[in-house]
Amino acid sequence: AFWCLMMSVTPTRGCLLDLPWEDILVPHILCHLPLQQLLSLQRVSKSFQSLIQLYLANMRCFDSSQIGPAIPRAAFVNLLKDNEVLQQLALQNCSDWLTDQELLPVIGQNHHLHRIQLKGCAQLSRHALVAISLSCPSLRQLSLAHCEWVDSLSLRSLADHCKALEAVDLTACRQLKDEAICYLVQKCSRLKSLSLAVNANVGDVAVEETAKCCPELEHLDLTGCLRVKNDSIRVLAEYCPKLRSLKVKHCHNVAESSLSILRSRGVELDVEPPLQRALVLLQDVVGFAPFINLQI
Repeated sequence: AFWCLMMSVTPTRGCLLDLPWEDILVPHILCHLPLQQLLSLQRVSKSFQSLIQLYLANMRCFDSSQIGPAIPRAAFVNLLKDNEVLQQLALQNCSDWLTDQELLPVIGQNHHLHRIQLKGCAQLSRHALVAISLSCPSLRQLSLAHCEWVDSLSLRSLADHCKALEAVDLTACRQLKDEAICYLVQKCSRLKSLSLAVNANVGDVAVEETAKCCPELEHLDLTGCLRVKNDSIRVLAEYCPKLRSLKVKHCHNVAESSLSILRSRGVELDVEPPLQRALVLLQDVVGFAPFINLQI
């Protein structure tokens, strides 16, 4: 529809660019177009280039997936060089090109960021997390999944400066141990969602401290945390009445004796009850589900 509107205007009826840029075009028209189309629109004329640059400088949300993982490093720097009002920044899986050199200037000039997604950005360093903690005091959601450069010192900086955090994804941040997680949850007691998945260093100490410090917790992912045992799951059930989902797949030391407490409360679990698992296994073996009177 936008392209039809642009092509239909004539000199006698006026030009689309005659509409107020900051009051009409930027907030009510350009915001509905994919970023890839906006970048193409820059090539129409110098006036459109200026318009798109104005839009980019006032953009509240940047998501690299709208352009694709192959976005050139220089293009990313140019896109956000004038923006100081970003609220959401999503750069997941940009490991081929994103380093501290590109990210730190963007973080440093955007103090209103409340949501940052850095999943799989493997070439960053602990300095990126320190910069986030110092520049983004209002941060509420942060994904650092598969960022193995995250260490205890940088996580401490985050905990000290971003106490409004509500969701943190630390999946496969394998440098982190119980002590670092405990410090985070002690400082960030508003957490509602936390992922500690795929970390063999995380055990009962971290889970119990999370339960005791974060009464608002709704979602916890412990997938593959081999050191987590039944005792911490019972503490979780006692201290987190708002818990809605718990992932404990591949936690071999967590048994139904502790999970049943949460299951009875309607908490969504990613493992089936023992009888249900047995029936599924039997069905896979014999090819059909046998009839069993569960009332016996």
